[in-house]
Amino acid sequence: MVWLLTLVVLLPTACVLWFMTQAMQNERLAVQQELTDFYRGQLDVLRDQLDGFWAQRAERLAQMAEQMPASAVFAECVDNDLADSLIVTDQAGQLAYPKPSRDFALEDGEEDSAWSAASRLELKDSDPLAASKAYADIAARATDPNLAARAFQAQARCLARVQKFDDAVGLLTQTLGQDTYRHAVDARGRLIVADAELRALQLINDSSDEVYSATADRLTARLLDYQDTVMPSSQRRFLMMQLRQLDPELPAFSLFDAEEIAAMWAESDAELSTDPGVYPSALTDVWELPSTGGHVLALYRTEGLRRRIGQWASAKALPTDVLLEVLPPGREPGGPSPVVSTAGEWMPGWRLSLSLEDRSMFDASAERQIAAYLWTGVLVIASTLAMAVLIAWAVRRQIRVAHLKNDLVATVSHELKTPLASMRLLIDTLLDAEEFDGRRVREYLHLIGRENTRLSRLIENFLTFSRLEQNRYAFKPTDIRPMDIVDAAAAAVRDRFQSPGCRFDIEAAPNLPTLVGDADALVTAVVNLLDNAYKYSGEDKHIILRAFARDGCVCFQIQDNGVGISRVGGRRVFKRFYQVDQTLSGIGSGVGLGLSIVRAIVLAHGGTVDLDSEIGKGSTFTLRIPVRNGLVGHAGEAGQDVT
Repeated sequence: MVWLLTLVVLLPTACVLWFMTQAMQNERLAVQQELTDFYRGQLDVLRDQLDGFWAQRAERLAQMAEQMPASAVFAECVDNDLADSLIVTDQAGQLAYPKPSRDFALEDGEEDSAWSAASRLELKDSDPLAASKAYADIAARATDPNLAARAFQAQARCLARVQKFDDAVGLLTQTLGQDTYRHAVDARGRLIVADAELRALQLINDSSDEVYSATADRLTARLLDYQDTVMPSSQRRFLMMQLRQLDPELPAFSLFDAEEIAAMWAESDAELSTDPGVYPSALTDVWELPSTGGHVLALYRTEGLRRRIGQWASAKALPTDVLLEVLPPGREPGGPSPVVSTAGEWMPGWRLSLSLEDRSMFDASAERQIAAYLWTGVLVIASTLAMAVLIAWAVRRQIRVAHLKNDLVATVSHELKTPLASMRLLIDTLLDAEEFDGRRVREYLHLIGRENTRLSRLIENFLTFSRLEQNRYAFKPTDIRPMDIVDAAAAAVRDRFQSPGCRFDIEAAPNLPTLVGDADALVTAVVNLLDNAYKYSGEDKHIILRAFARDGCVCFQIQDNGVGISRVGGRRVFKRFYQVDQTLSGIGSGVGLGLSIVRAIVLAHGGTVDLDSEIGKGSTFTLRIPVRNGLVGHAGEAGQDVT
């Protein structure tokens, strides 16, 4: 039966758990699929828009190259964050920016001999003062501004060597600062006035000097003037570095990094790409985008490229909790549960990744549905368990009732047969006698009466037990004097307790409070305890019936000097049909119902029954009946355990 009930519980429970687990997994997969579908639609739109973004930028670069000088295109693109750097070519495909250095030939009519003589005085003869005069004569006679500016620059160099710093600074800042020499270049195409201003700053070397400040401002403005196409990019980059080293307090040049990238690309001898798209350049971690027509090449560092795409994406109507990542080749997405797609035709190898920064809305929806599945499963399992418990309880009750019936039938049959057989034997003996002996007849009649009394008590106990078991015992509450209970119980057992070897004492306190209860039921309880005391005591019996008041209760106490009850037996002695020692049951009549009846009656009166016993020394049963509570109802189940 236990295995069958276990199977009935476990099989449906296992099925429910399996279905519940599958349902929760399917719900999470459904949420994941919803997210994926949402991402896919967004990525398709973003990919098309990203291709359009790069196509527009390539077209804009081409338009700028047609409208502005190469150096201006470079500055405009970098200043407006259109690129990290820029390469510009002319219509012939030659570099226009960064502009390479080139040699300039002197005009016809220049006196090479005079320049050679001055150089010899400066370098070989180490006569800087004479060389200074020779350079001054060349500048005075020169008709070419380039030659004159070079001569003034050389003269200032010689004056500085002879410690004539003021004269040298005057030549570098005032003379060469004239508009005539604004675009003068040296033999390598470098702007002379810019080099002259840097040299003047080095000679002054005092940032608090007014000439120093004015010269530094002019040189800074000249380096930032990308509309002036004369200065080569290599010279501009060199002067930026020198000026920052000379005066670290000057603001950093925002285009210096762009100049460096452009110079490194130019030195790499890479060919200018014309294929539309963003591709790796000849430089590490730098990408290139050719303009429409191929005359401009925008250069981007990887992080700069991702930043610009992020700025572009932030302008799109994306939900606030959606995270967009632009992934270069080889980089993995970092968001939770991302969906990845290609970045479009203009960014081959790149990928777009969309994920939710906060999935609480989707997760909360899934958790609510999962919770519904979970609670449904819990309710089904709980219902199955409850049904199993009810079935087990019903089966157990039926088994208990069946056992009770079997025990009752067997016990009644045995216990009723004994007094009936005794009476039949006594009667047959009398009838078989030829003459009646008065003494023997009286003795036999006395024995028959005792057996009849025993039979009546057994039948009364059975009837009482049956009524208590079915909650049909009708108690009749009345006001009771405790001494009436004592007197009635003593009268019921007096004949037996007057036998030889039995001492019966009554100890009742005076003025006991009146009780409210069923007098007959309480007498039955006390008599049952007195019968047990008589049956389970030896030949020398000493039984005491006490009545006293304590803690708001009237106590009826029965003490004997019998065999006693063990601690284990004391916890079970009030159960129906239980007898402490089956060998002792043969001492006197009984079926193990008396104490269960006692306890049921006491509980119905709101009281308690206690047992204090020791093996071989006797037992003491104490009934405590509350004075004020009275009857609390029906007796309940007679076989309930003692608390």
